[in-house]
Amino acid sequence: MSETVSVINPTTSEKLDKVDLATGVNDILSLVDSDREKEIITRRFGLNAHKETLEQIGELLGITRERVRQLEKSIVAKLKSAVENGKTNSVVSLEKTIIRLLSERGRVARISELADAIYGRPTTPVERANVAFLAELAPGLTVIDENDNYYHSVAIAEYGDARKVKAKIDDIVAFIKEKGEPVSIDEAADALDYEHPSFASAIAGASKQLATLGGKWGLVKWPTVNPKNIRDKIYVILAENGKPMHFSDIAGAIRGSNFKRKDVTTQAIHNELIKDKRFVLIGRGIYALESWGYSKGTVSDIITNILKNAGAPLHRDEIVKQVLASRQVKETTILLNLQSRPEFKRVAKATYTLNA
Repeated sequence: MSETVSVINPTTSEKLDKVDLATGVNDILSLVDSDREKEIITRRFGLNAHKETLEQIGELLGITRERVRQLEKSIVAKLKSAVENGKTNSVVSLEKTIIRLLSERGRVARISELADAIYGRPTTPVERANVAFLAELAPGLTVIDENDNYYHSVAIAEYGDARKVKAKIDDIVAFIKEKGEPVSIDEAADALDYEHPSFASAIAGASKQLATLGGKWGLVKWPTVNPKNIRDKIYVILAENGKPMHFSDIAGAIRGSNFKRKDVTTQAIHNELIKDKRFVLIGRGIYALESWGYSKGTVSDIITNILKNAGAPLHRDEIVKQVLASRQVKETTILLNLQSRPEFKRVAKATYTLNA
């Protein structure tokens, strides 16, 4: 009795027989007469283990890389023809399932996401390879091969061939690069005239050059959408909060976030805040972003800058007001600095200037 798993699909309750995928792959491979050709297809698609390169297969079989490529292309073409001519029905059910899922997800998706949706759980490399192989042969689907710019993905063929899908992916990458900052998917969809944001999101998700965080899409190298270390995560937390935070609150926010790695200690957060010039200590354990207009320095340093910029003596109330605009400290701390630091001189009642 075969095991069945639910397809992740909010609008249907259909199920796909788990064994059908592996059986379907074997049915397709049975149409290949040559053992060598079966070996090539199995290894190139990773149907038994991991995917192998043309060079690796060529060395194993004693033929050139180019010959392996030619044979692979010829075998896939024959198998596609067999599917179209009705010699096997193994591809039909999977194609219908994928098209349904793609329709709900924006017409394009990574192979890994599709496989997980079909099985209803995280899949193994071989299971994903089975889905990719059958999708490659389905006439109603377009497969995008993986490289430095694109994830291994599949699209509804009515949407376009691989070249057209890649062009759409490149368009959204170019738009975000030109903006120079993370954008919402709604903004990208409007700018590129997509009929629905889900379409733009699906296209963006197929690009290795893009990442998303907190509803914003940006280049994968931007820490605001793809924080790779503790300092980047601190920056994202502060930027999203929009106001200064205590380092312990920052640590708690990271632990409660959706970051991939969020098991951090409060002390580690404090150490990184001290080291990075993007963060400014403005109170007892309270940090702000330098980009908000804060500058590093002690309370005494802030008072010095205020008096320099004024170019004239200031009343202590005005000095306190300006210091509190950039530091979260007690008023008594400011007054103590004015009265005790040698760089400040009282020139009139409650009025101070810089000591020459």
